Amino acid sequence: MIARAGAGQRAATGPLRRLVVLRHAKSAWPAGVADHERPLAPRGLRDAPAAGRALAEADCLPDLALCSTAVRARQTWELASRQWGTPPPVRLDRRLYGADVPELLAAVREVPDGIRTLLLVGHNPGLEDLVLELAGDSLDDALDAVRTKFPTSAIAILALQGDSWDELAPGTALLTGMTVPRGKKKS
Repeated sequence: MIARAGAGQRAATGPLRRLVVLRHAKSAWPAGVADHERPLAPRGLRDAPAAGRALAEADCLPDLALCSTAVRARQTWELASRQWGTPPPVRLDRRLYGADVPELLAAVREVPDGIRTLLLVGHNPGLEDLVLELAGDSLDDALDAVRTKFPTSAIAILALQGDSWDELAPGTALLTGMTVPRGKKKS
């Protein structure tokens, strides 16, 4: 379950920021297709809109999205963001494809200070590692859930205090929720 906006805020300095981490939905493995070009599988095509609905229901829509250039990540973004009235701007960033924690942090730290909620759409193991690196604590069992598995379509929401994304550092975030939305199979 994703905690609603503002849940779990701790007394600290600076305004609240949220980093929403979304692993791309389930991808297909077509023969002869390069990894970067792999599209979503049928399950991914169902789950990506469910992720968008989950974020809307949690009142956790981003002001900006950073998205890997891989086809499966772009399709996840497109299908999720169609669930919202007006999608926010998106920046496609090739660095997010196959990125590790330092590369992901570098991209996030470049985000303008005016952005309060940032959505990061990318890949494992980098995203899972990023959540585990940043989360100093969590509400409920969210941190244990991420440690167990951060599957396709997983969403983690990190709450941070501070005046700038550049202040992002290990252990400084509160993991307020983790969920894995799934779309319904058609009969």
